[in-house]
Amino acid sequence: MPGTSGSWDTGREWSRGERALTAAKLMLGWVALLWLLEVADALSGHALDRFGIMPREPSELVDVVPASFTHFGFAHVAANSVPLLVLGFLAALGGIRRFLAVCALVIVADGIGVWLISPSGTNTAGASGLIFGLFGFLLVTGFVERRPLGVLVGLLVGAIWGSAILAGLAPTQSGVSWQGHLVGLVAGVAAAFVFRRRAALRAGGAL
Repeated sequence: MPGTSGSWDTGREWSRGERALTAAKLMLGWVALLWLLEVADALSGHALDRFGIMPREPSELVDVVPASFTHFGFAHVAANSVPLLVLGFLAALGGIRRFLAVCALVIVADGIGVWLISPSGTNTAGASGLIFGLFGFLLVTGFVERRPLGVLVGLLVGAIWGSAILAGLAPTQSGVSWQGHLVGLVAGVAAAFVFRRRAALRAGGAL
C-alpha cells in the first residue's frame, strides 16, 4: 500500500534518503529531549524523579509513560543516549508511524510490567526498557517478515549489543531494573509480530 512504509503522507512513498533524514531528526530530537528533561530535573532539585514508577501503587500508573523519559542523573541519561539513538534510528527506517506504534507498545507494556513485578519500595525510570524493546524488535523483525536486509540488521544488532543486553538481564546487578529490561525485550519481540508488514503476509513469506 503506498505510503505505509515510511511516510506521514499516504499519498506517496518516501525515498530512502528522506526516510533516513526523518529518522535521524526524530531520534536526535528524542535524545535531546531526554537531556533537556534531565537539565530541568537537576535545576529543580530532582523534582522529576517522582515520575518514576513505584510498584503496585495505583496512583503510580499515571507515570507509566513519563518514566521512560525521566532519568536519575546525567550519567544515567548518557548511558542510554547512544543505544537509543542508534537502535531508534534503525527501527525508524522501517517507517515512522510503525516505529512510533512500536515505541508506544513497548513503553506502555514495560511500564505496566515494572509496576507489576518490580520489588516494593523501588523507583524505576529511564529509557532502558525502550532500548531493550527496540533491540528485541530489530533482532527478530527481519525473520518475522522474511526480509534478508532485516535479518542482516538483526544479526548485526545482536552481535554489537547482545552481550550488553544479556548483562542487563542479570538479576544480580545492583541498582538496575532487570525486570524492566526483560519486559521491554519481550514487548519488543511481540511488537515485531503485531506490527509486521502486510506486504510480507501478502507475499506468502517469500524472500
